[in-house]
Amino acid sequence: MLRRTFLATAAAPLAAAQSRNSSVRFGIDLFSVRSSGYTAFEYLDLAASHKAKVVHFSEIRFIGSLDPAHLRKVRSHAERLGIEIELGMRSVCPSSQSFDPAQGTAEQQLLRMLEAAQIVGSPIVRAFLGTMADRTGKLPIEAHIENTVKVLRAVGPQFRDANKKVAIENHAGDLQARELKMLIEEAGKDVVGACIDSGNPVWALEDPHLTLETLHPYVLTSHVRDSRLWRTPEGVAVRWVRMGEGNVNIGDWVRKYQQLCPGKALSMEIIVTGPRHYAVLDPKFWDGYRSTPAWEFSRFLALAEKGTPSPYHPPPKEKLAETEREDLAASVRWTQELLKA
Repeated sequence: MLRRTFLATAAAPLAAAQSRNSSVRFGIDLFSVRSSGYTAFEYLDLAASHKAKVVHFSEIRFIGSLDPAHLRKVRSHAERLGIEIELGMRSVCPSSQSFDPAQGTAEQQLLRMLEAAQIVGSPIVRAFLGTMADRTGKLPIEAHIENTVKVLRAVGPQFRDANKKVAIENHAGDLQARELKMLIEEAGKDVVGACIDSGNPVWALEDPHLTLETLHPYVLTSHVRDSRLWRTPEGVAVRWVRMGEGNVNIGDWVRKYQQLCPGKALSMEIIVTGPRHYAVLDPKFWDGYRSTPAWEFSRFLALAEKGTPSPYHPPPKEKLAETEREDLAASVRWTQELLKA
């Protein structure tokens, strides 16, 4: 058999298998409608109206309470709607500026969330290290990673016994993809994986496609939104936009996610913001990014080079919750049409 014939024949079942396995579970991260002040039941009803199969309670405030009786009621309501629940919390890095010690040690907070996850049937507990502020503080980002790994190793046995995992997000510019990969591997990928966010990479000087290429073997769930980048005299400006309104090829990103992360939740976390400016031409700016390879940054810069300025008109405070719901609805429509194609 000619080599090209063999390769074509071998590739055919592989392509068919990829097509069959490329479905994802459409979901909504409730941070998308963070200003609505809904109850957990109202959030679930809203998600059901958008035909979501997964609802990501990314913070405790969205589910309302960790009281077991309340959690059982939320689970029952979700089951009636045919919705799966994912639970989340905030920082689990005790040295991060984002960590809240008033809630107990990081280990105590994670184990409390593990109990809640067991009650509502969530396969994961989403958490994060911190924010970009942790890249330029007293400790280097590597020290924060080490501290987070210690916490995750400490609770690993309990999560392993419960058959649950911690999904660490690349959050608010705290970690670049290779750094999160290192954290996961050091903590133990049998109990720790990634909550991959498609918008946060641009806050970390990273092409979202590079993030997916690096982290897809570790992905447990996702937060998905679009971004727009452009050059400025000082460097680069970035802002988050509705799905389909950016210039990072988010449609291709979603398609790749379908193939690389079959069966995982594709959850909308829609946040529309004004521009954030990065003075990448100032040597001082790089204090928090000394380990960033030039070839990675060049991919980020290439996106900005192709972008044009994108104006932002913030809604009045009294319209904020309504605007968030409209942004989510428009993004859901765009993404669901993409998934049908």
